[in-house]
Amino acid sequence: MAILLFSLNLSGSVMLLLFAVRMVRTGIERSFGAQFQRWLTESTSLIGSGVTGTVLAIILQSSAAVALLAGGFAAAGYLAFPAGLAVVLGGDLGSALIIQVLSFRLDWLIPLLLTIGGFLFVKTEGRRWRQAGRILMGVAFILISLQLLRETMEPIKDSAFLPAIAQYLERDFITAFLVGAALAFVMHSSVAAILMCVALVHIGAIPFAAGLSLVLGANMGSAGIPVYLTRGMDIVGRRIPIANLMLRGAWALATLLVINLALDPDHLLVVGPGQSLIYAHILFNLTLFVVALPLCRPLEAVLCAMMPGRVQEEPEQRDEVSVLDQDVIGSPQLAIASLRREILRMMGLVERMFLPIQSVYESGDKARMRTIKFQDRSVNAALLAIRRYVADIPLDKYTKDEAKIVRSLMEYAIRLESAGDLVSGQFLRTAAEKRDENISLSSDGWAELVHMFERVRANFKLASNVLISDDLESARLLVMEKTEMKQTERSSRKRHLQRLSEGRADSFKSSDVHLETLRALRDLNGHISAVAYPILYRSGQLLETRLIQNMDDGRDD
Repeated sequence: MAILLFSLNLSGSVMLLLFAVRMVRTGIERSFGAQFQRWLTESTSLIGSGVTGTVLAIILQSSAAVALLAGGFAAAGYLAFPAGLAVVLGGDLGSALIIQVLSFRLDWLIPLLLTIGGFLFVKTEGRRWRQAGRILMGVAFILISLQLLRETMEPIKDSAFLPAIAQYLERDFITAFLVGAALAFVMHSSVAAILMCVALVHIGAIPFAAGLSLVLGANMGSAGIPVYLTRGMDIVGRRIPIANLMLRGAWALATLLVINLALDPDHLLVVGPGQSLIYAHILFNLTLFVVALPLCRPLEAVLCAMMPGRVQEEPEQRDEVSVLDQDVIGSPQLAIASLRREILRMMGLVERMFLPIQSVYESGDKARMRTIKFQDRSVNAALLAIRRYVADIPLDKYTKDEAKIVRSLMEYAIRLESAGDLVSGQFLRTAAEKRDENISLSSDGWAELVHMFERVRANFKLASNVLISDDLESARLLVMEKTEMKQTERSSRKRHLQRLSEGRADSFKSSDVHLETLRALRDLNGHISAVAYPILYRSGQLLETRLIQNMDDGRDD
């Protein structure tokens, strides 16, 4: 019975820790996700990219999340391999630094964080305030989980079973290293795994030497997480996490052998065992960052030779092929799934058209404009195929709910085609006008537009998730984003008019470009956000009208 209770308490503490780390990361991504691309890609030096990765890892509390972002942007062509690898190395260092902050005994802070975070999340409506509440509550849950973990391990540290395991891990450092690697990989969080090791060492449940081997293994295991998660990504994006695994794994193994064969691990005990373990973890990542940063550029040729890329035309050819399956029209669930896949492909085509628009505004590249114009044909062809597919579906044999889903997907496909027309029409006309008339936007005006470009790019991803998952919370978040986009567009328009009233010549000359781009961004975001409304309507979370019902007209009878 005691063993069962111990196992239950331990698993509960670990699950709460994993949930809390994910909760914090989700809140931060939803608050600042649209700005991550600019943060990752604006650095011009390897040191700057490394510092950016460090900051992002501290914010996200996950080096794996930073590696996934870097790999994704590299696959999309926004981030070069050397800069991406530097970002990931910096992310590993940032993840080590956040462990120092979370390891402090901050039990007194838990009720304060829960009170403020709970109030913001439950009682406020603004997206940023709600996500701030999520973040604060997530940090509180991390502290609670560590407290539970210490309380769970405290009674058994003097038992006969745990010291035997601990002594074995201390003697067999290779096994301890492998256990640490497996622990980090299975938990999918190096922060959670290392915090658990630190807690065990701090209360004396395992010796410092065994904890050190576990932490070194966890460092290597954490590098395997993004390799696993990017396995379906394009080869260009996968090179960065694989290179990081090679560097991190080699450095961890070398450090393990040197410490255990050439040195005495206890020499690293500068303060208490738990704190010394954190210092060792930070030192490991700092030395890896310093040693590996100059290797980022030479490693590019090595990884390109090991993992040659595919011919660039292949993705384009694959995107032209419809995924609609005529053979499953008679089966409602399969037909709806086929329709969702095709609309997802259509959304990807529109997103691909939109992604280079910001750079087209800056460069006025005519060749890119022609490419975007040509891509609109694929979007139109996809809509035509979807219309024919829906026309062939025997809706009389579908249930009422299934027929509604088919119609809502058809309507969303029409919205996506309108979004493609907007990109190939209004955006390109405005960009051509800016180029032909040599118009320069004011620095304030361009910064406002860049912010809106970033938010629309992030909302493409969120809309894709809503289309696939039918998740109610994501649908609500997407509609809230649409509302905030309208408010952002209105605020930017007011600031632009304020600059005109101040007599700023740059704002006056670029007025049409600025206002037309604002309106186009708002309309495009509205088209892609439309996927959320059927989900909210089915759940009873959508009002039929915004008009006040039964309003007294003020007349006396």
